[in-house]
Amino acid sequence: MRSLERYSRQILFQHIGEERQKLLMDSYAVVIGCGALGTVSSSYLTRAGIGHIRIIDRDFIEEGNLQRQILFDENDIAEGLPKAVAVQRKLRRVNTKINIEGIVTDVNYANIEKLTKDADIILDGTDNFETRFLINDSCVKNNIPWIYGACIGSRGLVMNIIPSKTPCLRCVFETMPQMGSFPTCDTAGVIGPIAGIIASIQVTEAIKILAEDYESINKMLIEIDVWDTRFKQIDIADLKDLNNCPTCKLHKYSYLEAKDGVMTTLLCGKNAVQVMCRNISGIDLEQLAKRLASIADVRSNAFMLKFKVKDHEFTVFPDGRAIITGTGDFSTAKGLYSKYLGM
Repeated sequence: MRSLERYSRQILFQHIGEERQKLLMDSYAVVIGCGALGTVSSSYLTRAGIGHIRIIDRDFIEEGNLQRQILFDENDIAEGLPKAVAVQRKLRRVNTKINIEGIVTDVNYANIEKLTKDADIILDGTDNFETRFLINDSCVKNNIPWIYGACIGSRGLVMNIIPSKTPCLRCVFETMPQMGSFPTCDTAGVIGPIAGIIASIQVTEAIKILAEDYESINKMLIEIDVWDTRFKQIDIADLKDLNNCPTCKLHKYSYLEAKDGVMTTLLCGKNAVQVMCRNISGIDLEQLAKRLASIADVRSNAFMLKFKVKDHEFTVFPDGRAIITGTGDFSTAKGLYSKYLGM
């Protein structure tokens, strides 16, 4: 018989109790992305007693992560650990009674359905719209609830997406933002507290869904600015009926079918990868240059834009294509593209 003692304070909460705690212990959650959001959400899911937690991330830990990614420390960097491995190690020490697995891989159209098969819920810990639209396609197709989360600067957004019951991500964001027009953590910065708040709301909503407290589930888009101490809920319910959404209305899963999204090509004879978003028609190089000016020496003309960050040089073209020199690894190139150009 499973002991409930470690969850005694949670069980005392009026909306949970023993029966709903048992539902949590029988649940399977997947966290995609283990950065600022994913470290917080995976920690709270572990402590809440979610029975099976899968954490997926493609990156290694860097010193710049420590400011906001709460499960990592300097020893992890010295060991050269992937994020998913470090999180798995630490959370297994927190709760030995549940199944925690860290998977080091790039989530893409070819593997997402296998990686999330049988999941009861998916939490978004990603930092790019490319992967979010892919998650949305997979979850709507396979009827898996997921919780969108994002933060930049001091602002954050959270939204529950429950297939057939709420608007999906593409009901709210019809198309991917134009490359270069959308700030990222690496260009606009982010403070740790907003990530903690957004991830905490994500986990709270996940617990509601997994515990089957359907009346309490939030159906709004939540927007928070922690610096200005501002909280807003935006009613998005009508978007499901107003829009002819290609995903949840027409059941066209273009990201999952790789008709939209990112293409990567290794350039022969060079330590470089070409990255291109298939659904991006163009980019304003002048606007991109202004946005990158604070973090890099940018050179541009009417035909291309060049900048260098650490050991990687970027050459960006007006059609949205980028050649990233200094790596031959597709996953690394996609990560750099997402960090500095946005997807």
